[in-house]
Amino acid sequence: MIPKETLRKVRQIEIRTSRMVTNVFGGEYHSVFKGQGMEFQEVREYVPGDDIRSIDWNVTARGGDLFVKKFIEERELTVMLLVDISASQFFGSTPRFKKDLAAEIAAVLAFAAIRNNDRVGLVLFTDEVELYVPPRKGTSHVLRVIREVLSFSPRSRGTRLAAALEFLNRVRHRRAVSFLISDFLDTGFERSLRVTARRHDLISVVIGDRREREWPAAGLVDWTDAESGKRRLVNTSSREVRRVLGQEWAGQRGRLLSTLKSCRSDAVEVFAGEPYERQFINFFKLRERRLRL
Repeated sequence: MIPKETLRKVRQIEIRTSRMVTNVFGGEYHSVFKGQGMEFQEVREYVPGDDIRSIDWNVTARGGDLFVKKFIEERELTVMLLVDISASQFFGSTPRFKKDLAAEIAAVLAFAAIRNNDRVGLVLFTDEVELYVPPRKGTSHVLRVIREVLSFSPRSRGTRLAAALEFLNRVRHRRAVSFLISDFLDTGFERSLRVTARRHDLISVVIGDRREREWPAAGLVDWTDAESGKRRLVNTSSREVRRVLGQEWAGQRGRLLSTLKSCRSDAVEVFAGEPYERQFINFFKLRERRLRL
């Protein structure tokens, strides 16, 4: 039995993201994600100017006249959503957690995919793969994907990106458009990321919250790491302490984005409680320019 609150959230996300796919993303998704090759469509009679290499000699021999094979771009794709549901995703300085933003972005991408007749699959992970939903088409399937992202209760609290990436490489042998949606609070995943980016079209969606960088002056704060349980007493009244914490965050984020680039994974950076449409539109436009080069 699915809780009514979950169904209500799924419906809200469906309405909000469907409108966004129609009004904001438009044809951007279609233009930047291509099929895996050319698909045979039909045989037709040869006309002057056709490439002689496309002549179907078997049909020509039977019919007496020249015939050529006609191909169209293979449009169907498999889109894989790898969504981090570790404990750090339940952080939020606004009414929305990072987890809520991850669910909405997954929904936008899933609806854009099925609108283009693509298949959508889901991997939910912490420091292990918690759930795998094989790729399928259709609105009901996408609604299930959103429901799982919103309501699944993980067994573990940690983050291990390599576990999700290695799992993807085992279950998907053909190239897929793969979105890794996480706050990337992990280390030691570079090799798995590099291997996956060679096998698949890998896009990293980096989820964050501004408060992780900009601490308020709130006195002594008993800060607890949601994943490890480690505690740290932080004097946020000190301007120097806040400056150092901000520098630490900026340094970590800079190194992460540099790592993603060196591993040949495109990256989109978004923050909970803030609009993200512009970041994705800029990402689509950048990829489209690269495709034209």
